Amino acid sequence: MKLNILNQHGNFTDKEIDFKDIILSTKSYNHCIYLEIKRYLSAQRQGTHSAKNRSKIIGSNRKLHKQKGLGGSRKGSIKNPLFRGGGRIFGPIPKKYNIKKTNKITKHLVRQSILKYKLTTNTVFIVEDIKLTNPSTKTLVKILVSMKLNNNKKSLMIINNINNNLYLSSRNLQNFKLLLINNLNSYLLLKYYYIIFTESALINVFNFFKKK
Repeated sequence: MKLNILNQHGNFTDKEIDFKDIILSTKSYNHCIYLEIKRYLSAQRQGTHSAKNRSKIIGSNRKLHKQKGLGGSRKGSIKNPLFRGGGRIFGPIPKKYNIKKTNKITKHLVRQSILKYKLTTNTVFIVEDIKLTNPSTKTLVKILVSMKLNNNKKSLMIINNINNNLYLSSRNLQNFKLLLINNLNSYLLLKYYYIIFTESALINVFNFFKKK
């Protein structure tokens, strides 16, 4: 599949990129996508949740009243979970969630499968490098409008190098995100509806989607 490179005015240029070297398989890998997205989301969890059980509560261990003869339940100490301020029963403890792993081949298949889906739905664009002399959100919005993107859909622009003016122009846009190619992953590819690659990022883009 070939894509023409767009200029900043949304017009097609004479340059085009062929993705046939990346998209080779026609098989569906929906379950692999599920495993990879689940692994990524699990790794984002800090796992620092914690609650104090009765052994961690500061309080007296004195028995509140005698064992028998009062007609009530037996109470060992004020740290009993049944009392206000007592320890919590079966509370959360710190835990690591990044124990799930996927091998390199699975990650490779997931990246290719997502890119193939984006290409078949015509939601992948390639634009020339956007050069702004000063930060201007209005200018960036005009560029996105010229590409005929739906403003209600989320867009992800992938660049090769840090562009401070472009970053300052894009940070106030609600449905737009600017991302370096080194920070790209399968979750972000699937989360955003439109994927926009800059021309300078294409070399690293092919390295990202090819088998490692």
